[in-house]
Amino acid sequence: MSQLLRSWVETANSADTDFPLNNLPYGAFHVGSGDLHAGVAIGNQILDVTALEKAGLLDLPESGVFARGTWNDFMALGPDVWASFRTYLTEALSEGAAQKSDLEGHLVAMAKATLEMPFTVTEFTDFYAGRHHAFNVGSLFRDPANALPPNWLHIPIGYNGRASSVVVSGTDVTRPNGQLKSPDMDMPIFEASKRFDLELEMGAIVGKPSKGRVSVQEADDMIFGYVLLNDWSARDIQAWEYQPLGPFQAKATATTISPWIVTKPALEPFRASTPPREKELLPYLKEPGPMLYDIDLEVGLAPEGKAETILSRTNYNVMYYSAAQQLTHHTTSGCPMRVGDLLGSGTISGPEKENRGSLLELSWGGKEPLTLDTGETRTFLDDGDTLTLRGAAKGDGYRIGFGDCAGTLRPAPALD
Repeated sequence: MSQLLRSWVETANSADTDFPLNNLPYGAFHVGSGDLHAGVAIGNQILDVTALEKAGLLDLPESGVFARGTWNDFMALGPDVWASFRTYLTEALSEGAAQKSDLEGHLVAMAKATLEMPFTVTEFTDFYAGRHHAFNVGSLFRDPANALPPNWLHIPIGYNGRASSVVVSGTDVTRPNGQLKSPDMDMPIFEASKRFDLELEMGAIVGKPSKGRVSVQEADDMIFGYVLLNDWSARDIQAWEYQPLGPFQAKATATTISPWIVTKPALEPFRASTPPREKELLPYLKEPGPMLYDIDLEVGLAPEGKAETILSRTNYNVMYYSAAQQLTHHTTSGCPMRVGDLLGSGTISGPEKENRGSLLELSWGGKEPLTLDTGETRTFLDDGDTLTLRGAAKGDGYRIGFGDCAGTLRPAPALD
């Protein structure tokens, strides 16, 4: 395991920061009413790379790469530029670096910045690739003996979601209205979802486009970085609408991501293998090496104005399919992938109750209410609840964090 790299930005040398020199995640921010700028997190500071580019301090193959304040144009430059840029940042921010005098005037206190979407989402695909989650949900709605669909152990199941409703951490989420119908009702009704839920996921960002099918290794090479992802879900709307074509409006309300893109090089020391296969995979899905990551994850729920309760703790390394396998399968039909495509991992649940990544599982479909530290109970989310996902890979004296992935649930719009 690699050790902490020391920086002249002193707060980056703390064992408690999410953003040591080993990390250098990419985000977008503005200060006050200022323009959107691209930035790199280092300790409790943001290095303003839009300003660095304007000052002529970056060696890039094109001009205006960071003019929009997001990372899509940079991603489009390709892996060689990604690597050289990270090398420059690491050297320039290292303890004793000659570039300190050039860079220190372009640091912005994170506390003064407002974080925005770090990239423009081109398309969003959500998967159903967690073995424990799929088994729990199948057990709830069918029975343990038939919990997994026949295709599940052979194929990363997914659906195309809404890129337009992907939002950055800190954005409020409005409870949706929709068609609801319980088994005892003759006709559906239209009203606010009563079983609104979270889903603890990771999101993989495609930085390199494709034409035609790609291998698992090629898919891994295409991934620019990762974010935390909460794919909010209206379980009651989904129960009525999902047959025969799967999720639709139940998943279109919002998908919240963390504000910082953690790149693959930062996560490289934390590679982990997928679990042993219950059924042998077809050759095109077999991995040439470890494609998951050892990232500790947790979910916190805070009722409005009250203290937070940690609902769940798990790890990304429990997933049955990696993001590279998901991306490979996505291309099998010839589907072209584009810079800025976002892939949701699917809900990340571990083997024990305290590892479950959704309230659907934690409350077992509402039959087993959870008691919060405040004494209140929950089966699904109440208006005013703030959900916060956190995650970090932990090294020797440092951590690679993503920043909080948080959203507060607001009441549904009034019906006419």
